[in-house]
Amino acid sequence: MTRQRRSFSAEFKLEAASLVLDQGYSIPEASRSLNIGETVLRRWVKQLEQERGGNTPATKALTPEQQKIQELEARINRLEREKTILKKATVDSSDYRNTLVNHV
Repeated sequence: MTRQRRSFSAEFKLEAASLVLDQGYSIPEASRSLNIGETVLRRWVKQLEQERGGNTPATKALTPEQQKIQELEARINRLEREKTILKKATVDSSDYRNTLVNHV
């Protein structure tokens, strides 16, 4: 019998980790009341602590601020890739034109 893996929204993870960090619940208490594993809750708590400290996580962010930072970083990366492609296309097309002019 296989057990299906559950997925949780960033909001749920944020609220669960906030129970431990802000409201004084222990990890075992919070995990029992939310019906989630202690290990996953520990991971969310650690991630929230890091995000509150200003570190952008490698995984999907929990806090809205870090989510926005991740979105902006992804957009910057995409634009830089597009810029590189356009630079290469410009160099290739000018080199091609120069070759045609020299042969004519």
